[in-house]
Amino acid sequence: QVQLLESGGGLVQAGGSLRLSCAASGLTFGEYDMGWFRQAPGWEREFVAATSFSGGATVYAESVKTRFTMSRDNGRNLVFLEMNSLKAADTAVYFCAAASAFNAGYYYDITRYQYWGQGTQVTVSS
Repeated sequence: QVQLLESGGGLVQAGGSLRLSCAASGLTFGEYDMGWFRQAPGWEREFVAATSFSGGATVYAESVKTRFTMSRDNGRNLVFLEMNSLKAADTAVYFCAAASAFNAGYYYDITRYQYWGQGTQVTVSS
């Protein structure tokens, strides 16, 4: 049974930082591209960042690319999202997701991702 468990969300003031973590179990972690998505109330879920199965490639949404950093630790089945210079517009539930690296496609394509965590709330006060 595959499980993705996010942690690290919370309430932070604008300009502050948070570090999200996602612990994966029940899958061969090194065979999955990993992504972070977010969903704000009344909005569709959107792509934030993704990294390849090896961590050799990482892509970001334009809105976060100078402020967020995604990384992974294949030895511990973990992915991270370091978020700096947070804005009120970053307020959302953040989801970790896994896509098999054997299924080619774009990192930002939400339909590629087979497994999803429950999400962690990030609230940025202005």
